[in-house]
Amino acid sequence: MASHTRYPADRGLTARMLSTVFLLGLLYAAFVAILVAVHVKLGLILVLAFGILFVQYFFSDRIALYSMGGRIVTREQAPRVPGGTELFGVIDRLVALADMPHPQVAIANSDMPNAFATGRDQKHAVVCVTTGLLRRLDEPELEAVLAHELSHVAHRDVAVMTIASFLGILAGLMTRVFYFAGLFGGMGGYGGGRGGRGGNNNAAGQMALIELGMVLVSAVIYAISFVLIRTLSRYRELAADRSGAILIGQPALLAQALVKVSGEMSRIPSRDLRSAEHFNAFYFAPALAPGASISTLFATHPPLQRRLEQLAKLDAEMRRGAA
Repeated sequence: MASHTRYPADRGLTARMLSTVFLLGLLYAAFVAILVAVHVKLGLILVLAFGILFVQYFFSDRIALYSMGGRIVTREQAPRVPGGTELFGVIDRLVALADMPHPQVAIANSDMPNAFATGRDQKHAVVCVTTGLLRRLDEPELEAVLAHELSHVAHRDVAVMTIASFLGILAGLMTRVFYFAGLFGGMGGYGGGRGGRGGNNNAAGQMALIELGMVLVSAVIYAISFVLIRTLSRYRELAADRSGAILIGQPALLAQALVKVSGEMSRIPSRDLRSAEHFNAFYFAPALAPGASISTLFATHPPLQRRLEQLAKLDAEMRRGAA
């Protein structure tokens, strides 16, 4: 899926993206079928589904930037941002090397050293770096990190992750709607002809069972989509490491940047790391607070050692090929 760029294609990533979208599509179809079966209005289902998907697909980049405190900067504004001049120069070189459109550039005023890419396609992409990353990395290391981030754009896995997360959000939202909005009001006819308090109790009991069943179904669908997304997320980070390192021809440089960013992350206050954990699927390196947490149990990234081993192996292969 990295067509029209010089980033190497990754068939494993493409296969995983297609299979993830297909399986989530089946889950989505089953979810809608169950909603229809229990007489939730189809019009309401469609409005919710397409409304959420529309917002996610077309505004995911702005939502991500807003959530993480990023702001888009122009080339003229960049000198007022620490490291801004170097940042634009690095991205200029990388997009020329990769033969891809220039993304918008954003800065997040955060001491946490990190970067992320978002956007629905190459023409609507945003690459954001934190001021903490700009202060800590030299220009070659920054280039390696941004080569990794632009790989996400070139392979379109950012857009796939956006679409993939849609079903989990919908399932969670529908659970709340069932509970708060009384969507089963149209089923109030249950027992309507039976009269008396017994009939009303029967109807209320049946409605409660249906609502409980829908909450459980939604929870199962959310859990399955969560696992599928985490599996794809871990693989896509390895794919971006590999293709980014190949583009710049220096796997060891990306490994060096990974080690430095991971080491510096331990200096960030735990409260800041915990507040950023929700966005780990976007980041170059995960923000993990010390001790057990949801992020450590359901990691969005492969272990650092796994990433370094892959880069070391790639470096050895490239050296042998150049010999």
